Amino acid sequence: MSGSDGDALLAQGSPIRVLTFNRPDRRNAVDGELHEALLSTLLSIPDDPDVRVVVLTGAGDAFSAGGDFELIEQMQRDTGLRRATLETSRLLFWAMMALDVPVVAAVNGPAVGAGATLALLSDIVVMDESAYLAEPRVGIGLVPGDGGAILWGLLAGVPAARAYLLTGEQMPAHEAWRLGLVHMVTRSNSALDEALVLAERLARLSAHSVLATKRALNRQLEAMAREGLELDLEAESESFDTPHLKALVRKVAARRSAGKDD
Repeated sequence: MSGSDGDALLAQGSPIRVLTFNRPDRRNAVDGELHEALLSTLLSIPDDPDVRVVVLTGAGDAFSAGGDFELIEQMQRDTGLRRATLETSRLLFWAMMALDVPVVAAVNGPAVGAGATLALLSDIVVMDESAYLAEPRVGIGLVPGDGGAILWGLLAGVPAARAYLLTGEQMPAHEAWRLGLVHMVTRSNSALDEALVLAERLARLSAHSVLATKRALNRQLEAMAREGLELDLEAESESFDTPHLKALVRKVAARRSAGKDD
């Protein structure tokens, strides 16, 4: 998808392919269109031999605010949509893992929920000093089944993952760097610039050496994911039917209805 400004995902450039989440009015929350567009684009990259590095970033002042709540509402009510969306999550996880070029995340603002998962699935993360990671899904009654629980636990360590996933607290950029989740913390509004400099360095390396090394490094993560990802996705699906989430959906719907009546 090369896309126009109206697309949910913009894909531009070669040999450095910059993928921009393009819903700035919704802080790049992941809706069905963005979800599918990202998966389709990632799956198409191996067919373009000119692409050597992928850079992920967000339009506006956020990387991604996570799952769009309207999509969450629809998934709570529509089990068919739920299955399809979670299947896209599963395919997206493996597409990121299997991509034969390095992925650099330019976290230019908050990376929340699914947005945090996408950042942590990237090979290298460059993060604005004012940005943060957060996984608030437990707080609304959901399970981060898209790989979030696996990634936070493996990359940040189980004690830190327990604290941040169970409380939903924001992890500041410098704490993410201290825990090794982030390669570089940049001054405000320069994460993308620094990520592009890094991407240029990576693009000059041997494609074979980069791919082979990436595959070797990902073996432990892949082993954990094969064992845990399906269970996590099943648990996430079940969490859509819990009283906690149902009550929240009703509350948001009632508030929206009241607002329309005003």
